[in-house]
Amino acid sequence: MMEQEARADLLDRGYSRRQLGRIAALVGGGAMLAQVAGQAQAQSQAARGIAGAVRIGANECWTGPFPEAVAAAGRIAAEGNRYDPDDQRGMLLRTVSQVDGVPEDRILPWPGSGDPLVRSVISFCSPTKGLVTADPTFESAWRAAAWLEAPLTKVPLQPGKGLDVRAMLAANPQAGLYYICTPNNPTGTVTPLSDIEWLVANKPADSVVLVDEAYIHFSEAPSAARLAATRDDVVVMRTFSKLFGMAGIRLGLTFAAPALHEKMMRYDGRQVTGTLPITALACGTAAYPLADRVAARRAEMIANRERTIASLSKHDVVVHPGSEANMIMVDWKRGPAADIQKALLAENVQIGRSWPIWPDVSRVTIGSSSDMAAFSSAVDKVLA
Repeated sequence: MMEQEARADLLDRGYSRRQLGRIAALVGGGAMLAQVAGQAQAQSQAARGIAGAVRIGANECWTGPFPEAVAAAGRIAAEGNRYDPDDQRGMLLRTVSQVDGVPEDRILPWPGSGDPLVRSVISFCSPTKGLVTADPTFESAWRAAAWLEAPLTKVPLQPGKGLDVRAMLAANPQAGLYYICTPNNPTGTVTPLSDIEWLVANKPADSVVLVDEAYIHFSEAPSAARLAATRDDVVVMRTFSKLFGMAGIRLGLTFAAPALHEKMMRYDGRQVTGTLPITALACGTAAYPLADRVAARRAEMIANRERTIASLSKHDVVVHPGSEANMIMVDWKRGPAADIQKALLAENVQIGRSWPIWPDVSRVTIGSSSDMAAFSSAVDKVLA
């Protein structure tokens, strides 16, 4: 149940009582989340895995968690009769703090990163303080803003480029939340840390910059974590769903000042972060410090990505440059990308979808070497 303080804050920011009901549904996993899930799956057949298909459409990792992480989850599963037998949550916080140099009191674990993304829109936007994002980018924030009837501004990306932060600020100089996904989904392009720092320095004092680093471990670009470690107006999101191979295990993190986390947690009794499965916590704790394993998996992905781009060069297609993540954007130059997606699915290869701003361009996840060989063979056949 929403706390009185949270209700008062939302009403003070201009939300109506009807919108309060929508917010309760949003954080409570009710009708709105079902509606959002329906929209997302309608947009992408890659959201539903097909048995036996090459699945390179949902930006999942081609393999599961590191063996050490699987073993840790297995060991703690045997103690599943206890709520938290060995302070698993505390162990994760200490580990992340040591790896990223972020104080423990500025780290919160979540069941993935989708929940805190939606909460950020609720917490920092309003009917007058809108959301500014790139286009294309990960759309959960768009859908949350639309549901809450908060102003939404999308700043077009240039192919192969990161976000234009100056254009973001100019598009809405009084926004409540500026959302930067870097490396960006779906383009894989990086927004330089210096640009993020410029936005933080020049935005309105009462707004928040949310930096979504779901794919940061696939890149060697510097993280914005130190901004979240020292400032009171920056949130950085992480997830174990990508390079760490834990998409179905559901574990994410945010780095932010305690006051920002308090705002994000007050809509449903501050329960979410304290009720994570001990198996997810143990798996994440074991995986996070494995820098050599992370580097090796990154290198494997980069090699697969470069081979895939080379294989596409023999066709009359354009691969957008600059990806530093496990995805590429392919302009098929043959009309709607949905037609190519359908043709490749007939060859038992699932690729990602297009975005309305670029209807002829598909997102293709980089999978294993065998996944990408199968993709290249299917492309050869479809484009012959």
